[in-house]
Amino acid sequence: MQSVADRLHPDVAGIAVVGQAAESCDCKQARMTEISSILQGGYHTNLSRQWQAERQLTKGAIMYPLFMTDSDDECSPIASLPNQKRWGVKKVIPMVEELVKRGLRSVIIFGVPLKDGVKDAVASKADDQNGPVISTIRALKARWPTLFIACDVCLCEYTSHGHCGVLHEDGSLNQPKSVARIAQVALNYALAGADCVAPSDMNDGRVRAIKQSLMHHNLAHRVLLMSYAAKFAGCLYGPFRDAAGSAPEFGDRKCYQLPPGARGLADRAIRRDLDEGADIIMVKPSSAYLDIIADASRISNVPIATYQVSGEFAMIHAAAEKGVFDLRAMVEQTMDGLLRAGARIIISYFTPELLTWIDEGNGPLA
Repeated sequence: MQSVADRLHPDVAGIAVVGQAAESCDCKQARMTEISSILQGGYHTNLSRQWQAERQLTKGAIMYPLFMTDSDDECSPIASLPNQKRWGVKKVIPMVEELVKRGLRSVIIFGVPLKDGVKDAVASKADDQNGPVISTIRALKARWPTLFIACDVCLCEYTSHGHCGVLHEDGSLNQPKSVARIAQVALNYALAGADCVAPSDMNDGRVRAIKQSLMHHNLAHRVLLMSYAAKFAGCLYGPFRDAAGSAPEFGDRKCYQLPPGARGLADRAIRRDLDEGADIIMVKPSSAYLDIIADASRISNVPIATYQVSGEFAMIHAAAEKGVFDLRAMVEQTMDGLLRAGARIIISYFTPELLTWIDEGNGPLA
């Protein structure tokens, strides 16, 4: 049987062959384009959607903040932090017990002294052996030896002026005295049994001083140093300061916390703290600083933590109560964003809910 080209005039046949080839090429290109455009089959089911994520949220990745007071029977709600409380050491044990049963792996302790006369200019009670932090370390470790206990290390809760260090007469931070005091407090938390010390004061040089102190006391091999390396000044800390009673009596903290737009300065601070011995780098706050989390993940070879701070938590709750979105859906989306940016550890007040949602396994946190 003759082909179409054979039946045509010789002058036309060549054109026909070329046309057939072009048509065949177009079909191949169309088929290739169609194949490469089909993506939805790769995420049609819940499980296959999970596979598309670079990281999955696990119970080991979330850390729960505890506000511990020097009143053993304290159990008082914090008005600006929904579902959160200030705890005494006797009352916190049953609460933690329930969370441990559901898979809680780690907590971070913040001291909240309530007694009169505790605060002074140099935070002398920050590492009191009978104070809220050290008492809580000992109580939790006695009950759950493998529960990972981190301790925030700062002076603001214990200073009469509410700033994060010892001050000069003009109200500015006295760096040498502040660093020495911060290192001393961190050491005493470590000696009490803390698994991690986390300086949040933002004084220059405090990571090196803490690391050297841990090394000198033969603790550096077992105590992790998590630095709030990229902690930004801003308006999202109000509920925390209500909870901890740590608002400054005068001025603000803009001279030692990072300016919100300072990406390059954050890079320098992260690299500095890595050089000084940080085992984990923290970015705080979280959702407005995904680029900084990504930068930290890119430039360092240590785990990156981020703190979903009190203002972020309160905003999500407030919007959900107004019907703007579903609470769980929004929390899950924020978790996905933090993980995608590079965070491996997330400090969040949503930890109790997350422990339940991870177990349920119906969404992206499955």
